Amino acid sequence: MIIPSVYLKGGTLVDPKDGEKIEDVTGCLDTISLCPEFTIVYLDKVQETKEFGKKVMHRTSCCVEIELNSEDEVLDILDSGANSVILNKDHQLHSLGEFLPRERIVCKLPDQEYSVAELAEEINDLKHRSSTFLLCPKKASLADESCLVESIKELKTHLCDDVKLILSIDGVILSSTISQLHFLGVQVQLSTTWLLNDLSLGEIIASCLKSDRSDGLYPTLVTDEHNIALGLCYSSSESIQEAVKTKKGVYFSRKRGLWRKGETSGNQQDLLQIHLDCDCDTLKFVVRQLGQGFCHLNTWTCFGDNNGLPLLMNTLKSRKESAPPGSYTSRLYNDSKLLHAKIREEAEELCESETKEEITWEAADVLYFTLVKCAKAGVSLSDIEKVLDQRSLKVRRRPGNAKPGKLSPRNGHSITKTKVHAPAQANSSTVSAQNSVLRSFDFELLNYKELQDLCKRPAVVDKEKLEAIVGPILTNVRTYGDKALLELTERFDKAKLSSPVINMSATDEPVLDKEVKDAIDLAYNNIYKFHKAQLDLEPLVVETCKGVVCSRHVRPIERVGLYVPGGSAVLPSTALMLGIPAQVAGCKEVILATPPKQDGSVSLEILYIAKKVGISKILLAESVPKVDKLCGPGNSFVTMAKMLVQNDSSACVSIDMPAGPSEVMVIADAIADPSFVAADLLSQAEHGTDSQVVLVAVNLSDNQLAMIQSQVDAQAKKLPREKIVRESLSKSFVIKVSNMSQALCFSNKYAPEHLIINTKKHITAQHVTEEGLANIGPAVATLAAVEKLDAHRNAILIRQKQINV
Repeated sequence: MIIPSVYLKGGTLVDPKDGEKIEDVTGCLDTISLCPEFTIVYLDKVQETKEFGKKVMHRTSCCVEIELNSEDEVLDILDSGANSVILNKDHQLHSLGEFLPRERIVCKLPDQEYSVAELAEEINDLKHRSSTFLLCPKKASLADESCLVESIKELKTHLCDDVKLILSIDGVILSSTISQLHFLGVQVQLSTTWLLNDLSLGEIIASCLKSDRSDGLYPTLVTDEHNIALGLCYSSSESIQEAVKTKKGVYFSRKRGLWRKGETSGNQQDLLQIHLDCDCDTLKFVVRQLGQGFCHLNTWTCFGDNNGLPLLMNTLKSRKESAPPGSYTSRLYNDSKLLHAKIREEAEELCESETKEEITWEAADVLYFTLVKCAKAGVSLSDIEKVLDQRSLKVRRRPGNAKPGKLSPRNGHSITKTKVHAPAQANSSTVSAQNSVLRSFDFELLNYKELQDLCKRPAVVDKEKLEAIVGPILTNVRTYGDKALLELTERFDKAKLSSPVINMSATDEPVLDKEVKDAIDLAYNNIYKFHKAQLDLEPLVVETCKGVVCSRHVRPIERVGLYVPGGSAVLPSTALMLGIPAQVAGCKEVILATPPKQDGSVSLEILYIAKKVGISKILLAESVPKVDKLCGPGNSFVTMAKMLVQNDSSACVSIDMPAGPSEVMVIADAIADPSFVAADLLSQAEHGTDSQVVLVAVNLSDNQLAMIQSQVDAQAKKLPREKIVRESLSKSFVIKVSNMSQALCFSNKYAPEHLIINTKKHITAQHVTEEGLANIGPAVATLAAVEKLDAHRNAILIRQKQINV
């Protein structure tokens, strides 16, 4: 169908063609209200225009286009009741739409010439950020309309079904063209001024329908404002146009022809809105029913009388006009003090009720007196429902705390007042479990800045301080070579060496514990197989244009330096993950640097792996000699050293991606095993005090969260590195989200190093069967024990125990 658009300026509606004020504001707004959705375009941002816009957007589902400069402005628009906001692809989408659900964003593509292929590629690249795309084609003739339809038809073949398209047309367009686009699943956005002067909304609506009936009529479901079905009628193209023109309930009677409802009975209808069903063969008229009701039998509906809250509200309205003297309802209307006292009394009784029957009874009393208050003030049920619908659209949520002085002891339960923290912690709350170890935040209660702050990593050593410490060490090594290496090794590793180099060709293969050796061999074979499969030595040859052929050839780096951290634990897994890719690639010289033990030796596991992957030399120091590329993890000092060497033009060396502190994000829903979730979190928390772990809790109850927190606490107590883990957990947190869309939104913004998705509907990059876990599980657990990473080991053992492997 179509999406009418209105343009706001100076606190009123204007014609976009000339900027002149529209005289018939009411008629214009009544017209847009007939459509299921419309667009507001703000031409200025003065306060009068904003206030007027807030009143307009409450008429029906609304999308807003306005010049926006901050995230808060976007949120203000959505919190005011807009269903979605139009963001410019080039200037606004990436900077302002990061934390918004894609369903709330309409991406406006630039007004430029696209080929169909280019446009499809652009949309597919952005569809994870926005579900709807606004296109602004240039249209100048009827021939252009035909080309436009064909282009859209081709474009749709390249897009997923969940991508919605809107065409913004600046000018008159044939209803037949709108119909063709409609049946392609594309909506047309038009200025309401065209609908008032040059186009027929009724004709457009009729053109978007299809009928399988021999008489060409369309079944029409008639409902009131509360979506209660009043009856079933039929419509024709003529009756639809007449209904839209008069904004009354007009239908087509198979006996009488054009039928204006209530013309003889007086039970007329004000037409409020028109909907098409999903198959476009049935209409729904939303009307305000007047008189005694819809049915010719003088009942509210053709299915009997009204009931429930709508019936009560209608009764209260009639009592307001003609309440019997001395009736209780009349007393309530005339005595505000009595009415207010009854509302408070019944609300208190509802709070004190406990059984299902008591709560039902007292809730009915509260609703009765509340609706008396509403009817007295002229507030309808639909007015209340609109406010509730608008609140459901809010992006920012209030904490929902009671007002000061409203909390008091009831039913023996004491109320504890909560201390209000600084703004950065305003939405932080600890899960109500004795052993909670992770701070907890609610995604919907956080503003943009608070979400940004959560995505920042825990503070590490200041960059300038790091450079001040590392820089002189590099200068020392550059100036004095081996002598400096020997002095630094003695200073930092407490090891006195005669030479900083171990020549692997003169070193015998070390003898390892059989279990450890078998674990390393299994890991080696699996890692080697995976990396070998990635190696593609065939050159890539592409003819970029006629007569121009470009190619890419794969060549191994000649000399690489690998750094394997040491210190409190041995890291054979790091040696494997660095050494095997160099071996598979065919690097001529591979040098490994690792801190020695205090006796000057290197762990047997590292020596064994060095032999296995073809390491030529081992350097027992924290720096490496001249190579072409440096690879390997380390703490912030190691990372700084690598970055300084890379930036030194005289060094002529590159590095791998700089490593930061270890981190993991676990996305878990109600089906996740709390012990598994806790083990996965702790597996990264044990790496270091600067590690951070994040639990994204998808619609978990307080009790489910408490179980996970309890498991984290219980498992942490059993770890040798508990002190490190506790400090890491103090920098970590839980963020509660309502759905997977919010979970993925936060995950994308945080961009974790490791991501574990523990949900019912999951995605995975690997698959491990029960047999596979039985094959590799013991080896993984053994290597984790060698590396003194007990939380890693526990993450495997706890799963093996669960499935009896």
